[in-house]
Amino acid sequence: MSNDPTLSRNVIEMAAVATEYCNFIESASGTEPMVAFGTLGKLIPLLYLRGALMPEIDPEYPEANERYVTEEQWDGVFLDMRALFDMQDEFLYIGENEFGEPTSLTGSISEHLADVYQDLKDFVMLYKKADPAMRENAIAGCRQLFLEHWGPRLARLLPIIHERLFFNQDQSTGDYTDLF
Repeated sequence: MSNDPTLSRNVIEMAAVATEYCNFIESASGTEPMVAFGTLGKLIPLLYLRGALMPEIDPEYPEANERYVTEEQWDGVFLDMRALFDMQDEFLYIGENEFGEPTSLTGSISEHLADVYQDLKDFVMLYKKADPAMRENAIAGCRQLFLEHWGPRLARLLPIIHERLFFNQDQSTGDYTDLF
């Protein structure tokens, strides 16, 4: 067994689930929305759990950090997801306004998924490098972005995905009917 924290079980399992998520997002445009919601309903809790279990690592060489996903790639993922989810893309959630007061906000499943994709794809690409300094940066970045960025987005998405998956909202009447 290795004493290298970059090769711990929690990190390797995070890399595996993150890779699965990225592969799914990259190929999801050809699926039906309900199939996509079904897959996301399984991947999102796994990603959240794996993110919460990432170790805290202080990279020895922080300059070895790199980002890979370009703005054009993010846009491509966003537009593919937007086309896939169409009328089911937007949702309401409670957030804070500029004064820190609770307010109702409109969110986009596509935007949330593209944001998570960007963070996780960057993690996977950097973690795959053979250089231990790059793996340390990948882990540190993944953990920090989990705390501040993609973790909250997953937490916000799960109830929305659950609703879309198990309840069908008739867009014209607003009525929900059980899918099963």
